[in-house]
Amino acid sequence: MEMPNPRNLNFVLGAIGNALRSLEELNKTGKIPLINSIVVNKSNHLPGEGIGWFLEAKNFEKLSKNQKKELVNQLLSEIYSYQKWDWVLRQLGLKPLKSKISNEVNSLKKYEKSGESEYHLRFKNYLAMNPQIFGLKENQNGKTEYQFPSADTIDVIFEYKSEIIGVEAKSIISDEKDILRGLFQCVKYKALVEAEQKVNDQIPNCRIVLAIEKKFPKNLLSVKNLLGIEVIDDIKMNKN
Repeated sequence: MEMPNPRNLNFVLGAIGNALRSLEELNKTGKIPLINSIVVNKSNHLPGEGIGWFLEAKNFEKLSKNQKKELVNQLLSEIYSYQKWDWVLRQLGLKPLKSKISNEVNSLKKYEKSGESEYHLRFKNYLAMNPQIFGLKENQNGKTEYQFPSADTIDVIFEYKSEIIGVEAKSIISDEKDILRGLFQCVKYKALVEAEQKVNDQIPNCRIVLAIEKKFPKNLLSVKNLLGIEVIDDIKMNKN
């Protein structure tokens, strides 16, 4: 979610949390997942410290970053598996939003893979040679076309200490469907990187980034946020 001042959301998110807790107490429905926890900070991909007020263990701010991520993943799992969201909406006098995204997602299944374009090749190589785009030092160049044991291949891989940074590249010619496909590819690559780390007796520690040469489509923001994908967009290649 992009907005000039994210602090403007604090009151709204708090009101959502209070409404859900009041609904639990009023109707004795049992625990309703904290749907306000799907709104995360762009830099650390975690909810604000205010989420701690709604947790049973109110020490969220004292947890390590990895512990916070584990807790947030648990919260997200509860949100996605909850079966009574329509009931919650009715109790609050709300209606579910209609989305065309599901139709677009289904259309991806008809995709036929084609060869790599020169645009993608050039952009992929540029990303590998410019690690500073991903917050790394300039001398930490990445490897292109890294192949996993599953035979899947990711565009770029950086290794920094114990962390792996994987990059899925979408060049200037990628359309909205291709970018949407990239979001799902990032989900797959995260699972593959972590699986390989586990097999190699390493603690799973990775970032998977969707890097886009053009601007990220606004109507895909909901999918990006639901899947928790880090996106770096509008990347300008130096014309040297």
